[in-house]
Amino acid sequence: MLSWFFLLLFIAIALVAGGLAARSYMTGEPIAGNFFGPKPERRLGVVEQTTVDNRRKLLLVRRDGVEHLILVGGPVDVVIETGIGAQPMRAVVKAEAETTAATTAAVFQRQPRTLGQVVNE
Repeated sequence: MLSWFFLLLFIAIALVAGGLAARSYMTGEPIAGNFFGPKPERRLGVVEQTTVDNRRKLLLVRRDGVEHLILVGGPVDVVIETGIGAQPMRAVVKAEAETTAATTAAVFQRQPRTLGQVVNE
């Protein structure tokens, strides 16, 4: 009785191995596929997300170097803007620095006082 079980188990393993070998031969791929090889480059990712309210989120999604702004979670998902060019990180930092410098500029300019100078002179 036990020998029948091992015989059936051996036949099942032989069929699975034969099927994998046939698939490998037909497709030209290795039996394990890309399991141990390098992973392909990711094409899709969520760059940023923010919560609008309890149900909705605003997502910035990048696909193949192009960003898309999507509103999800409501009754209908909406693409707000598409085809946004992804900016390199240096350009983003430079733009933020220019914006900060422009907003922190003084409203008026005056000469700095020297030591001993009276205020209302």
